[in-house]
Amino acid sequence: MNLTPEEIVSIGWKALSTLLVTSGRHTESVSEKGSFVNDPLHRGSTVIYPSVAAMRNTAGQQYEHQTLYGAMGSPNQHELEKVIALIEGGSHSQIVSSGLTACTVPLLAFLSAGDHCLLIDSIYGPTKRFSEKVMKKFGVEISYYPADISVDEIKNYIQPNTKVIFTESPGSHTFEIQDISALSKLAHQHDIKLFLDNTWGIGVFKPFDHGVDVSVQALTKYGNGHSDLVLGAITVNNDADWHILRDTSIALGEVAGPDACWLTLRGLRTLGARLEKQSISALKIAQWCQEQPEIERVLHPALPSCHGHEIWKRDFTGASSVFTIVFKQPITTQQVIDMIEKLEFFSIGASWGGYESLVLLTDGEIYRNFPNKLISGSACRLHIGLENTEDLITDLNHSFIATWRS
Repeated sequence: MNLTPEEIVSIGWKALSTLLVTSGRHTESVSEKGSFVNDPLHRGSTVIYPSVAAMRNTAGQQYEHQTLYGAMGSPNQHELEKVIALIEGGSHSQIVSSGLTACTVPLLAFLSAGDHCLLIDSIYGPTKRFSEKVMKKFGVEISYYPADISVDEIKNYIQPNTKVIFTESPGSHTFEIQDISALSKLAHQHDIKLFLDNTWGIGVFKPFDHGVDVSVQALTKYGNGHSDLVLGAITVNNDADWHILRDTSIALGEVAGPDACWLTLRGLRTLGARLEKQSISALKIAQWCQEQPEIERVLHPALPSCHGHEIWKRDFTGASSVFTIVFKQPITTQQVIDMIEKLEFFSIGASWGGYESLVLLTDGEIYRNFPNKLISGSACRLHIGLENTEDLITDLNHSFIATWRS
């Protein structure tokens, strides 16, 4: 079926909506007196048992999403883990305290001193920071490959001691799409684990269908959707990887608070409706931006001009609501700042995935080890929220007029 980008960006959310509404709810236990729609919030630390034998019988259940002790997770955490595993298409998820923790825990779990980790150059900046400042200190070698090269060229960056390739698709800030299926085949030929930061692709990219070993999510963003908590998820697809991941999480004392898990479960109920609207709105605004004389290019995977667009059409069932616009030279950083500060409906902020529209100046925020071919001038990232699409376009247009055309 030959679908347009506009049709593709929303099709995945339609398919996912029923799963999001029905999963992780104990509707089978509705009592004769009635029950609330949402499961209760469980706060606690100590778990008590009716006997010593019952307590001893819990041995080994740390892999079963069972509530054994507060530091191993609450019932709310375990229900959220089951839902995320369903969304990602994996066997088990570990919920952790932040999106960054979702990136760092698997690095600690699957790498040892003397190993080499190869990261995509466009990966989330704090993941780079952790790799450079912590993993290197523990004796792990770190290097990078350019985000715009072919899988055949990535072979040249693999070392005999490479144990993990950590990629992000689309790339952070520059939104390059990777051929994950081909990359996973390359990794597995060399007995390498493939990690993917799949935050942009939640619900619309199935990582394990394409050979990924570990998929991470910043649930701070779309999973919660209301900009009022931080949370992360790590998903795997076999018992061996799950045991390594779970053992490491427990050893680190890594646990997510029940309140954040409960709120994220609530947020997931509306994820399909939110992202269907936000992704369509974002594409319309990206197409409008393409037509503006001040803009050099728009970095959005659903646009044919974006790096990896054909792979996106092949592998994704939808799109996200965040993209970057690059301004023509000689537009200066100060002019872009002036434009940003004239906007009414776009708040200035670093995150994305909530209900509100955001803008972030990316000048000085993008650090690359290889030349960045996609951003030649000043740039800013837009996250499109749930506001009326035409209101957002009007807001951008007024700001452009006041900055460059008056």
